[in-house]
Amino acid sequence: RVCNRIANGKFTLDGKQYSLAINNEPNHLHGGVKRSLDKVVWKARTIANEKGQGVIFRYTSPDGEEGYPGNLNVKVIYFVPKASNRLSIRYEATTDKATPVNLTNHAYFNLAGQGSPTILDHRLVINADRYTPVDETLIPTGEISDVEGTALDFRKPTKIGARIDSLTDTAALGYDHNYVLNEPEEDRKLRFAAALIHPESGRRMRIMTTEPGVQFYSGNFLRGDKGKAGAVYAHRSACCLETQHFPDSVNQPNFPNTILKPGEKFQSQTLYSFLVDGKK
Repeated sequence: RVCNRIANGKFTLDGKQYSLAINNEPNHLHGGVKRSLDKVVWKARTIANEKGQGVIFRYTSPDGEEGYPGNLNVKVIYFVPKASNRLSIRYEATTDKATPVNLTNHAYFNLAGQGSPTILDHRLVINADRYTPVDETLIPTGEISDVEGTALDFRKPTKIGARIDSLTDTAALGYDHNYVLNEPEEDRKLRFAAALIHPESGRRMRIMTTEPGVQFYSGNFLRGDKGKAGAVYAHRSACCLETQHFPDSVNQPNFPNTILKPGEKFQSQTLYSFLVDGKK
């Protein structure tokens, strides 16, 4: 229900304290352990029309599941428009009791291809002048700081491996940071979030989102995990760009609100475009 971390697995809402699983000591991570939204079975149906095709997933998370209040009705639509190299992900949610909601997609990307050994040769652009610093347990301090002059500055295309060594001995063990996206031009709903480029192949991925933040994670905890067809994912062999509200927002009053109330609807969209240099 809530991506990223919640400090000490606790939050207070409407005068009541809620306790969640501690699965990333000493914090709560990605919605829980056994019944987080990535581990339950969703109902699914395919859709196809003149605009394209996709899949609609639905799930109702019952009140109290993984410690969260309210019956949360969630719908996620994956859609591929016709004659495009785009993938749209739309999220919707409603609740019958006030509850925190922060939904994302945690796909790992390596544009060199499945099982390629490193992400450090990719170039990255993140449309953010600022980020949210964290403590030694990777919980935001509440500050919002400039990326200027730091290893976190990806405002211009920069090789991921160029400065990562300066972060190896930090709590993040590399890149695992939330970026505060710059405001969209002319108040468009979708804003440019990030672009990932593999220079050797010319492949590029561009991300647009309605979310205020994106978590860049450089695969620091990949240690030979096996994927499709037995492909092995070594340390830093793939990265994630998770569009989101900020980590621990439920405990950070100066961060964008993540509390969904009865009668309201959570809505979010992230759009991925895949290109090859010289081609659309």
